[in-house]
Amino acid sequence: MGTVHAKSLDPLPMHGRDLGVNPDDLVEPPEMEHEAKQEILENKDVVVQHVNIQGLGRTKEDLLGYEISDVFHAKNLIDVMKKAHVARQKLLRLGIFKEVEVLIDTSDGTDALPNGLDVTFEVTEIKRLTGSYNTMVGNNEGSMVLGLKLPNMLGRAEKLTFQFSYGTKETSYGLSFFKPQPGHFERNLTLNMYKVTGQFPWSSLKETDRGMSAEVNFPLGMTNHTLKWEGVWRELGCLARSASFAVREESGHSLKSALSVQCLWGVCFALQELAGYTGGDASFLKEDFELQLNRRLFWDSVLSASLWGGMLYPLGGQPSCIADRFYLGGPTSVRGFGMYSIGPQSEGDYLGGEAYWAGGLHLYTPLPFRPGKGGFGDLFRTHFFLNAGNLCNLNYGDGPRAHLQKLAECIRWSYGAGIVLRLGNIARLELNYCVPMGVQSGDRYTVFL
Repeated sequence: MGTVHAKSLDPLPMHGRDLGVNPDDLVEPPEMEHEAKQEILENKDVVVQHVNIQGLGRTKEDLLGYEISDVFHAKNLIDVMKKAHVARQKLLRLGIFKEVEVLIDTSDGTDALPNGLDVTFEVTEIKRLTGSYNTMVGNNEGSMVLGLKLPNMLGRAEKLTFQFSYGTKETSYGLSFFKPQPGHFERNLTLNMYKVTGQFPWSSLKETDRGMSAEVNFPLGMTNHTLKWEGVWRELGCLARSASFAVREESGHSLKSALSVQCLWGVCFALQELAGYTGGDASFLKEDFELQLNRRLFWDSVLSASLWGGMLYPLGGQPSCIADRFYLGGPTSVRGFGMYSIGPQSEGDYLGGEAYWAGGLHLYTPLPFRPGKGGFGDLFRTHFFLNAGNLCNLNYGDGPRAHLQKLAECIRWSYGAGIVLRLGNIARLELNYCVPMGVQSGDRYTVFL
């Protein structure tokens, strides 16, 4: 009797005046009153009288009321279907349902209006405990990741997650608790406890962090913000006996307590971090930004331009820690140079810098003559690039002009071409021929990357 049953409204599940009912399946013609009601629903305004949710177990109904309330404001049948589709997407976004189906039907009962509709959401909740196993490869490192999740733990989309990662250079485990604000999923609170042990061969350094953090995420206008406090007990040590004296000086224990603000606006990302004012023995102000623009050109080509940079300003008259400085070089920044092997170094160990900038210009085109077009060949792209950047330490008593001049000296840059293989949104493999330029004494570089 005028029923629409669909998971998605793209395209809208309508077939003329029968609203999804196949006339061939009807054994007897509908009664006249039903035909009249059907015509009213199609051509005039409607009223959503009831919205029902079926299949709930541990989920609290008050949480879902915020997500489906807009369905009551629909004025016609198409509007009902669109708003029901949006509500379905919001329910799935909560991460507590495996499936959500929508059923739209004419109202029944003594209080039914001639133009009344009932909307029913049929949901299937996710299991109380879920697990995952993944392998990750990137930046010359591989890792195995195991995870356990307790979704919808308290019935209002909370999530408790335990994750263990074992890799060739880093091992970590952590526990996190996620709590969204009802009706505003993008506003949420996350609490974390973790331990991370990492190796940094370019600095002959190993580091073990034991910490906790609390962060609040919220939108503001066209931007998304994250406020975060983090407290970390850091243990630094030498990775090899041949470690330089400068690295050995950094060895030992330190406590970092920092407040940070992260802002994401379209193609622009900015991060400010202030350490020392909430305790700990690390004291600095850190600024970091990234800007990226992509433009589609002729012949299915894409031009990408990026610029990023940062500055660390030590506070309290104490020098910065090697674990807080910036590092530059490698396939993620300036191609043709070794991984994080640009800038200040001592006896072959790279110490990082307190200021940096980097930029890149990339052109991605289809393979020449388009072999395998429409199939496997579309996963490959020809890649042309130009990268540049610099990393150094600044004398903050010299002023901004001297800082810019220092950052403009000894610029490392490279250009080249290669082949890119994109495996969906999971991974990207590159084989590039690079020509490094502006190489300084102590820099490590490579031709193939």
